[in-house]
Order: sequence, then structure tokens, then C-alpha cells
Amino acid sequence: MRSPPTNRAPGCDEDAEDVAIYDVRKAELAVGGAMLPAEVSAAILRGDSRLKAIRVWRGETQTRLALKTGVAQGYLSDLESGRRAGAPDTIAKLAHALDVPPDWLS
Repeated sequence: MRSPPTNRAPGCDEDAEDVAIYDVRKAELAVGGAMLPAEVSAAILRGDSRLKAIRVWRGETQTRLALKTGVAQGYLSDLESGRRAGAPDTIAKLAHALDVPPDWLS
């Protein structure tokens, strides 16, 4: 027995899901009322963490950022990959070194 025909084009449900995901990600990118730079937003949409996207946007390597902040490079890697969550004082140090508001990294 065949299913009754629908008035929706094939792939409509998938398109609606994509739009919903886009809307959620766009809202996430508006941090603290200030929009992240386009390059950072694009990197986040591709899957980078905020910390990594901002670090790369600022032209920093993990090693240099570690030296500037006193945070171990391995710990930075863990923060960027989401394996660990940074303590507020660590986030503040990173934000200061990257010259961004701390809420951009939370």
C-alpha cells in the first residue's frame, strides 16, 4: 500500500532542521549583546570552539598563548577540544591575552 501524497517537497524536513540549527548557532554567536567577528563566527559554525576560533583570529598559537598566560599548552588544547572547562580566573587570563571580553570565551 502506498503512502498518501504530501504537498511538501522531498528534503523539506531536513531543510527545516538545518534552518533550526542555523538559528540556534546564530543566537549563540551573539555573545553578551556583541556580535563576534565574522571570521570567528564562521570558524565556530565549522565546528571550532570559541577559544580556538578567537585564538586563530588573533594570530596566536597555543604555545604563544600558553606563554603569555601561564596556562599549560596541553590544558589549552583540552579547553579548545571541550575535554575540560576553564575556571573563571583562567578564562579571564585568556580573554585578557586575546583582548576580548571574557564572556566571548564562556
